[in-house]
Order: sequence, then structure tokens, then C-alpha cells
Amino acid sequence: MTENLGELTITRELPGAPAAAFEAYFEPEQFVRFWGPAGTHVPLETVTVEAKEGGRYDSTMVIDATGDRYPLKAEITEIRVGEFFAMVEEGSGMRSTLTFTGLDGGGTRVVLHQTGVPEMFRGPEAEAGLNSSFDRLVEHLAGRN
Repeated sequence: MTENLGELTITRELPGAPAAAFEAYFEPEQFVRFWGPAGTHVPLETVTVEAKEGGRYDSTMVIDATGDRYPLKAEITEIRVGEFFAMVEEGSGMRSTLTFTGLDGGGTRVVLHQTGVPEMFRGPEAEAGLNSSFDRLVEHLAGRN
């Protein structure tokens, strides 16, 4: 039986320069402030981020209301510091890329593109969760200005 895999793309605008947005994904102290949808948190001690090809990109998201834990274990497969990175999740093989582009007048456009996405991680609920995490990132970056 073949699993129904698909693609997902989300484009958002962020405050600040691309380098600042990129940095938020690679500094654990910043990462824990926005990763995951509202109602979740990531304990700092669960984060391993190695900004290099072949580097780890691991964390555990915890649901605040229940304490349920969802580990993310991934390997960085491609990286251009300040501009782009790609990772592949262990187990599912889902590939995620994030591209950071400067906008005229300031700000950053970030594009998240995922391939090999299992059906349970697509659709309105999944997109709402990802957008909630981006909302948290916008607030974090706006607070740094």
C-alpha cells in the first residue's frame, strides 16, 4: 500500500532582514520562542541545531494542555547561511525547505515548501498550525527591532 504523499507551500512576510529571520531558526534560544503552534512549547534542552550540511535539526514540541511530546529529528541536507536551508525528517522522509528573500523597503519573504508530506500533515489544520508558528515568529522578530 502506498501512502498518499503530497506537497505544501506557505509564503509569509516577516519583519527585519533575511539574516535575522534565518538566525532565529539556528539559535536555540530564539528557536524555542516561536517553534510550534500556539498552545505548544519546545524545551531548550531538546534542541540540537547544527548549521551545516549533514547537521542535526532536532527538537521536541510539547502540547501545553496535555504534556504530549512530538519529537522532530531531521538532517540538514543543504544550507546557504542567511538565505536557504533544507532538511529531511527521519522516519517520514518529508523534506522541508525554507527560503529567505529580502523585500524592497525592508522585511523578508519566507517560503516554506514541503514534499513527501503524509496526508495527516496536510490540510487546513496542518496549515493553521504552521501559520500559527509563523505568527509567533513575526512577534518574536518584531520584538527584536
